[in-house]
Amino acid sequence: MGEGRDPERRTPRGPKPSEWRRWLGIVLRTVHLMGVVWMGAGLMATPMQAGGPGAWLTLASGVALLFSELVDGRIALGELAGAVVLAKLAAVAWMAFGVAGGEGALPLFWAVMALSAISSHAPRDLRHWTPRARR
Repeated sequence: MGEGRDPERRTPRGPKPSEWRRWLGIVLRTVHLMGVVWMGAGLMATPMQAGGPGAWLTLASGVALLFSELVDGRIALGELAGAVVLAKLAAVAWMAFGVAGGEGALPLFWAVMALSAISSHAPRDLRHWTPRARR
């Protein structure tokens, strides 16, 4: 465990996933990042045209990542991290389906990027915060 982490405060999430599931997660994250770059490049080239293959790849890989993390117990929809992932997927779907077309797609893309960076690097206690009292 890295320095600065308190093992006593760690929430038990069950056993680590098998090696092939770990590699599946790595591949899904890689594909997801490629989709995000593709979507952003497309939006910057033609900001009036949301959607496109990059948005669809980002959406599909994001849903696959969410499912994988739910199955492995790394995320829960009742926690802040789960709610943030659902919000990001909704925003990407909004762009993929072209609803957030026009000038609104690019600011939405940057908002999702900022939310992603903040939420993925936030302290564990904040990411796994839940509004329900834990017993």
